Amino acid sequence: MAVETRVPDEDCEAITGWGRTAPTLARVQRPRGHAEAAEALRACGPRGAVARGLGRAYGDAAQNAGGTVLDMTGLDRILAVDTTAGLVVCEAGVSLHRLMEMLLPLGWSVPVVPGTRWVTVGGAIGGDVHGANHPVSGSFGRHVTALELLTADGGIRTVLPGTPLFDATTGGMGLTGVILSATLRLLPVETSLLRVDTARAPDLDALLAGLADGAHAHAYSAAWIDLLARGAATGRGVLKRGDHVPYDSLPRRHRARRAPLGFRPARWPAPPPYVPGGLLGRTSVGLLHALRYHGAPRAATGRLQPPTAFLHPLDGVPHWNRLHGPGGSVPYEFVVPYGQEETLRRIVRRIADRRWPAFLAVLRRFGTGDPGWLSFPLPGWTLALDLPAGLPGLARFLDALDEELAEAGGRVHLAGDSRVRPETLAAMYPRLDEFRALRASLDPRSVLTSDLARRLSL
Repeated sequence: MAVETRVPDEDCEAITGWGRTAPTLARVQRPRGHAEAAEALRACGPRGAVARGLGRAYGDAAQNAGGTVLDMTGLDRILAVDTTAGLVVCEAGVSLHRLMEMLLPLGWSVPVVPGTRWVTVGGAIGGDVHGANHPVSGSFGRHVTALELLTADGGIRTVLPGTPLFDATTGGMGLTGVILSATLRLLPVETSLLRVDTARAPDLDALLAGLADGAHAHAYSAAWIDLLARGAATGRGVLKRGDHVPYDSLPRRHRARRAPLGFRPARWPAPPPYVPGGLLGRTSVGLLHALRYHGAPRAATGRLQPPTAFLHPLDGVPHWNRLHGPGGSVPYEFVVPYGQEETLRRIVRRIADRRWPAFLAVLRRFGTGDPGWLSFPLPGWTLALDLPAGLPGLARFLDALDEELAEAGGRVHLAGDSRVRPETLAAMYPRLDEFRALRASLDPRSVLTSDLARRLSL
């Protein structure tokens, strides 16, 4: 389907997702307060508007060809912190990085963080992001106690958990309104370190068993999976499990005893603006995978790491989305329910058989599903991978995987999607019709819209 890229005014910018595969043109407004956001929404024109944060959604959820994009990063104030109750009130444009930077020295942590901390609070709610602690903590929306929502009619509503509008907004991709601010429940910590256990798993079954064993015994668990390994080694990987470290558990002479709540994320040089297309080809990625697998300990316990090293290892590399070259990358994140492990095994074998260079591939467990109508997690296994956009036959292959997932009761993640078919999506999200009905009653003219919304008739 062709994507419209022209806008009526010359005052427009090219907008793309983190995967950099489908840029479109839109008029970008940068409100600095609630009144400016409301005015920008009223003046958005017939192509509507969508809110955008730091641009880490891989696909087209924060793009709006020919319309308006509201860059919400100017609404970046932390309004109040209650260190007794463990609550923070902040505007939607505040990043999770900034929250961690401010709250960790006070003995509090953001309760759920995805694979990057460079996500705004508004984006985290709109995508109902999840992290490596989902079996224990659920998704981000579970920790929101209230939010302020600018709706299509220009009104500002206080939205509370347990209401249909709240459940449609958490995971609703910004289509119920523009999130202006939120109150978040925090996690108490005594240090900013995690105690990490690492183990190699020789195949997919061993990896699944390791994740299952640590699902509730550890706060965080995730596994890197080698999607180039075949034969008896298919699905091999490295499992990591972590827990927050109490102060009394720090070694006696450890430097963290002097500053137990310090926050010092590592930062590495940025890759060049254009990485040669073959740099991360099958041979080089295969070598990196072999080094990563054999370089990991067979079993190691108790290593102390900062949260950024464990939870966000790529955040230290600015613009790491350039690694797949100028053609960009296509993410594929899916979940299959427990009891459908054979579907997961079959998908992993099919990817491995194609020898495609999936540089990033992370396997996790999900716990209880979240109340958001379009929230991604359901009880099961989730695999997130990243593939070069120019692979031959990629679109047909992923379409076939979509159908297989839908038949197994699984789904793909909307926050990273740029290609799933509308009819397949309906089979994956059983509350989609409720979402569409609420959106139609709340916003009959589709003032709030996006390339994703038009593509999937949301």
